[in-house]
Amino acid sequence: MIRRPTRNFKVGTVPVGSVHPVTVQSMCNTPTADAAATLEQIRSLASLGCEIIRVSVDNPADVGGLREICSNSPIPVVADIQFAAEMAVAAMDAGCHAVRLNPGIVRNMETLEPVAAKALQRNVPVRVGANAGSLPRYEIEKRIAAGMNHDDAVAEALCSAALTQCDALEKCGVRNIKVALKCSSVPVTLKACRKFAGMTDYPMHLGLTEAGTPARGVVKSAAVLGALLLDGIGDTIRISLTGKPEDEVLAAQRILESCGVREAAPEIVSCPTCGRTEIDLIALAEHVEKVVCELKAAGRKIPHRKIAVMGCPVNGPGEARDADLGIAGTRTGQLIIFRGGQVVLSCGYEEGLARFTEMLLG
Repeated sequence: MIRRPTRNFKVGTVPVGSVHPVTVQSMCNTPTADAAATLEQIRSLASLGCEIIRVSVDNPADVGGLREICSNSPIPVVADIQFAAEMAVAAMDAGCHAVRLNPGIVRNMETLEPVAAKALQRNVPVRVGANAGSLPRYEIEKRIAAGMNHDDAVAEALCSAALTQCDALEKCGVRNIKVALKCSSVPVTLKACRKFAGMTDYPMHLGLTEAGTPARGVVKSAAVLGALLLDGIGDTIRISLTGKPEDEVLAAQRILESCGVREAAPEIVSCPTCGRTEIDLIALAEHVEKVVCELKAAGRKIPHRKIAVMGCPVNGPGEARDADLGIAGTRTGQLIIFRGGQVVLSCGYEEGLARFTEMLLG
């Protein structure tokens, strides 16, 4: 896959840009003023593979918590600034590794100048995060009045808002800029990101805002991010879900793996249920995914490219013969373990799970 060429810089210790891997982000849902709770969540997310974390900073209490968070976080911390630009300056003094500004709200050049000066002083990148819900309504209405349809008007307004803030930051000397263009609409987000990608060399953060609950939000996010990633667009990603941040991290990793942007380590495949299924396949597949996730979170290396979870011992091994390691169940409650389509072990359910876990590691 050919990545869209971009500028390259670091957010804390994490490199960002087209010559570096696409990184996974999430955002804490704990109060930033509660540093202990926020750090606990950050450590949980980092153990699952989150590489950059964002926290909201709205007031002096948040800044106080941010100072402790930045000093103790295992991954770089981005301060999310929405309304008070002076909070961005305070957040950088507190040690954040990047700041996010909303160009739909922070639009005044005089307001941006002190933020830019502090970013240069502390060598802190700025993420310009344009959100359709924060755009001035007249920016969309004037484009519709000029003959654009609604989706094109929103996409162009997103690009315009981001470019305006990027230009203002550039005039102040800031060049380490990353850009996000987000909407709750899949078509609008695709239009905006593709248009912006063709106009600039800024690294791009991908996401779909207000995507919804995991059941709906993962599907919508995969539609957007999958299309853009396969186009070579995107340098950091976040799956914004109405749910646990841990779900965001796991979904983001799976989208990267599915697009071939990141090698699955390992890839887990499982067959759909059918009339030949002889075991609770859903529970078995979920158990295997959970074990693999726990092993990886503990820093254990799994030396298998593909793992298969199949529903019956008759067709399962043959259908998954390209798997390095596989497991299937029988109607008698036995489990079989196979390699390359050949059964290597047959035993009781609990013993089979234990043996399979051992074989995952070697």
